[in-house]
Amino acid sequence: MRESNNFELVTAVVSAIRHVVGDGPCALHEPSFKGNELRYVKDCLDSTFVSSVGEYVGQFELALRNIVGCRSVVAVASGTAALHLALKLSGIQPGQEVLLPALSFIATANAVSYCGGIPHFVDSEESTLGIDPEKLRTYLTDNTDFHKGECINRNTGRVIHALIPMHTFGHPADMAKLQSIAKEFDLILIEDAAEALGSKHNSEHVGCFGQSGILSFNGNKTITTGGGGAILTNNMELADRARHLSTTAKIPHRWSYVHDDIGYNYRMPNLNAALGCGQVEQLKDYIESKRRLFNSYNAQFSVLEGVSLFQEPENCESNYWLQTLILSPETEHLRDEILKDTNDSGIMTRPAWDLLNTLKPYLNCPASDLTVACSLQKRIINIPSSIMVS
Repeated sequence: MRESNNFELVTAVVSAIRHVVGDGPCALHEPSFKGNELRYVKDCLDSTFVSSVGEYVGQFELALRNIVGCRSVVAVASGTAALHLALKLSGIQPGQEVLLPALSFIATANAVSYCGGIPHFVDSEESTLGIDPEKLRTYLTDNTDFHKGECINRNTGRVIHALIPMHTFGHPADMAKLQSIAKEFDLILIEDAAEALGSKHNSEHVGCFGQSGILSFNGNKTITTGGGGAILTNNMELADRARHLSTTAKIPHRWSYVHDDIGYNYRMPNLNAALGCGQVEQLKDYIESKRRLFNSYNAQFSVLEGVSLFQEPENCESNYWLQTLILSPETEHLRDEILKDTNDSGIMTRPAWDLLNTLKPYLNCPASDLTVACSLQKRIINIPSSIMVS
């Protein structure tokens, strides 16, 4: 039998969510299609240009460029494809290591593996849920050497090529400090901003701090193209190369099929981009809705002990993609009970991902101390965050 205080907290969490979302089943995050999506998609169908050739791909890229403020955007088939291409174009060589948070979705590590690289997992911080920059700097100082301009892992003898911060649940990592660390240790900086369209650190849109960044437009993201992603960069040569490789490295010609490299069928189809054009027009309203949802949840959870609602980090603007509860260390043992009771009640909730270093493909990868990531993984619960909830 549950202790009374445990029972009370579990019940209080369910009640607090219900106070905001109302009665009936409630998904974790569903898309909203209330703008010009249908008109643009129909126009795309009528044109018959539904694949990689068509005007909506360019329009979608331009709209994104105006939002994020970088020089070039390349729309591709998924966020994972975007990260794979960004890594490939960074010059990574097989056997080189890439630093990334253990607390992330598996696609971050998979993209490194696609390039023959080796994920090297580092810890997170409570204040941002992203990579802890001070802990990372100390770790690199204690465990790396420089040789011929390269950062060498003293323990493995391998080159550490890049650093990939991930903006967890849409909340910006401390990019000013991580940018400084990347420069200090001569690491290529690539941002996994898959969840963070509309989020800013020090008034600058995330995804624009390093050599490149990526976005995702999967069906559960703030805006969706059904499936899709984008590479963000201020390097026009890299952008041109990404666009070329994403279209099977085919040299443009009226009829000949000449390919000058091993390319990928990664370009975003025009049909998906048409949907995206309708979605991106509503991004400002979506984020405002999500901020209102945060305020509604916060009014409920701020009076509860043992659980708190995660708030955007200092000097940041978050898109609040997924609203996130953090249990205290004293109540972390209730996580699964809360997950069970909420889902049994028709409220879809989810824990954080299992840490990447605990997954079968990555058990033998190098890792720093992961004390905070391990603690956060046990205490995080994502609660309903759809635009229409508010």
